[in-house]
Amino acid sequence: QVQLVESGGGLVQAGASLRLSCAASGRTLSDYAMGWFRQAPGKEREFVAAISRSGGNTNYADSVKGRFTISRDNAKNTVHLQMNSLKPEDTAVYYCAGTRTLLILSIKKGSYEYEYWGQGTQVTVSS
Repeated sequence: QVQLVESGGGLVQAGASLRLSCAASGRTLSDYAMGWFRQAPGKEREFVAAISRSGGNTNYADSVKGRFTISRDNAKNTVHLQMNSLKPEDTAVYYCAGTRTLLILSIKKGSYEYEYWGQGTQVTVSS
């Protein structure tokens, strides 16, 4: 079992940047496809970005494409989400998720596909 802990959230103004981190413990992160999801008040949890085990394959929600970048450092057991040009509509609790897979280039976009979740970190973007 892997434990995931997010950090890096905060309150910023529109147009600013934040870098979220997800630290994994308990297992080797290289065995896991990873993703970021977010949930705004009164809304369902939605997919933000995903990255394959090796980092060679990534995918983004249309709403963040070109502004957010997901990356991973398997040697440090961490996954990052670089968020640039933040908008008020990006305000949400951001969750890191992971699922073990044998497929090195596998990307998971559905929340149901992930076994492990962090506790979330709040991102608030003011206008």
